[in-house]
Amino acid sequence: MESYRAIALQTKCFAVNRCRNKTEADEVVKRTIARLDKLISGSIAFIGFDTKLVVLPEYFLTGFPMGESIEQWRDKACLEIDGEIYGLLSGIAQKHRIFLSGNGYELDPHFPELYFQTSFVIAPNGDVVLRYRRLVSMFAPTPHDVWDKYLDIYGVEAVFPVARTEIGNLACIASEEILYPEIARCLAIRGAEIFCHSSSEVYGMENTPKNVAKLARAYENSAYVVSANSGGLADISIPENSTDGGSKIVDFKGLIIAETAQGESINAFAEIDPEALRRHRRRPGMANILARQRFELFASSYSENSFYPANTLLNKKAERGHFVETQKLTIERLSDAGII
Repeated sequence: MESYRAIALQTKCFAVNRCRNKTEADEVVKRTIARLDKLISGSIAFIGFDTKLVVLPEYFLTGFPMGESIEQWRDKACLEIDGEIYGLLSGIAQKHRIFLSGNGYELDPHFPELYFQTSFVIAPNGDVVLRYRRLVSMFAPTPHDVWDKYLDIYGVEAVFPVARTEIGNLACIASEEILYPEIARCLAIRGAEIFCHSSSEVYGMENTPKNVAKLARAYENSAYVVSANSGGLADISIPENSTDGGSKIVDFKGLIIAETAQGESINAFAEIDPEALRRHRRRPGMANILARQRFELFASSYSENSFYPANTLLNKKAERGHFVETQKLTIERLSDAGII
């Protein structure tokens, strides 16, 4: 497999919070997509036509709910699985012959009262080849909140999807989930080689928890991390540059090979070499962390304990306050047990 270029494209997000309805929100989203088409075209022309992977920031189309209820955000800002917006994004992937990865809020006909924050990969032929639903969230529904029904419908392999493609085995990690080593590990044991990490986070000169985690997830799984942060968040009631900067690419040895500062930027681009990664994974030695994993040592500790409970929304209306209350009860229970 030949090496190629990847871009963690740091772009500004234009939020839809001030839109009064879905019609207005869709207009914002379509303008964003048209703008992205031009940015991607220019970026590839500048970096090189061997660019095969472009990763976009978290919720790059809409921003995040800020005061809206679950119902309001579902009706205004969420994507339909086979809807027009995915069609427009597929057109960009086809036009530029790239794998396009991003993140947004998505409806699911099996769970009509909810939405899921979803990371995706669209192939150069326009097909959505990977759809990953965020599993850990503070204020939004996740598959874990309806766990039994979700598994009955989709199965565990859909919870941790890996797309085996001509540019390597791709997987997605959403935003702060980079802090949870179990998520990356569950993807790695299914063959993931390149983590597409869409994020919208605080940037600074000092190491943040997320930045430490990006290096750790790359090293411990012998995988690339292509991490795209937003280049500012406009039209929302927080300072625009609160989430701006630090997009980066980390190689399978845990080394940063490309990084950018603040503002919209293409500077977080680098060569991805899947064959070098595979040679590293197949070489015996202390540095081959992935091949040295002894899962049996840890399996019982996970299976015999439960912290944050599953299925809390199976028979309950989703409201934002529910998630905080569930966490409070979890902390109380763990404190009573002497764990925290």
